[in-house]
Amino acid sequence: MAKHLVRDLEILQKQILAMAGFVEDAIYQSMQAVLDHNRHLAEAVIDGDDKVDEYDNGVIDECLKLIALHQPVAGDLRRIATVFMLTTDLERMGDLAVDIAKRAIVLASPPIIPIPEKLSNMTDLVTSLVRQSLDAFVNLDARLARKVIRLDNEVDHYNDQIIDKLLQDMKKCPDHIDPCLSLFSIVRHLERIGDHATNIAEDVIYLVDGEMVRHRTERPIEDE
Repeated sequence: MAKHLVRDLEILQKQILAMAGFVEDAIYQSMQAVLDHNRHLAEAVIDGDDKVDEYDNGVIDECLKLIALHQPVAGDLRRIATVFMLTTDLERMGDLAVDIAKRAIVLASPPIIPIPEKLSNMTDLVTSLVRQSLDAFVNLDARLARKVIRLDNEVDHYNDQIIDKLLQDMKKCPDHIDPCLSLFSIVRHLERIGDHATNIAEDVIYLVDGEMVRHRTERPIEDE
């Protein structure tokens, strides 16, 4: 039974990592479509949405099968529960990437407006947090997970700055209200992706330390 459980946990790990890689690519491509006004890249992200759903269903089915067949306890049960929570965040990230891609198509049509410079910086930060949260999961690195949680405040700071700039631009140039609203949505979606990366980091802390930190008023800071 133990050997079968180890084998099935390895299969589950491969499935969640494949899903994570696909979602990570979708996030990157959707934001590149925004920054480059690339309609074709945006359409490719949208076309891949069904694949994310397939991954989601497959991982959930595998989690339920593991619980039913092996009745895992302690660390094994915690790992399965963590993967179950991860797949929810990854699926929502995939949905947000698709929504960003849809806004990218709008921005690729006239009137073409310049993309705020800080949006590129925010994109780099959020994609880095997604990567680091997944690295923390793979390497069981609670210290890195706590770093991700701490850096989420910087994402919120970029969000506030860019939204303020867009509101100013809409007041100055009413003709740009529609594309600015699309950018507004993109920024909020990107901020939400950062939140989901933080959720994954919190799940890693639960997996490694057995400490449930979600929904706390004060999040854990990086270890000294």
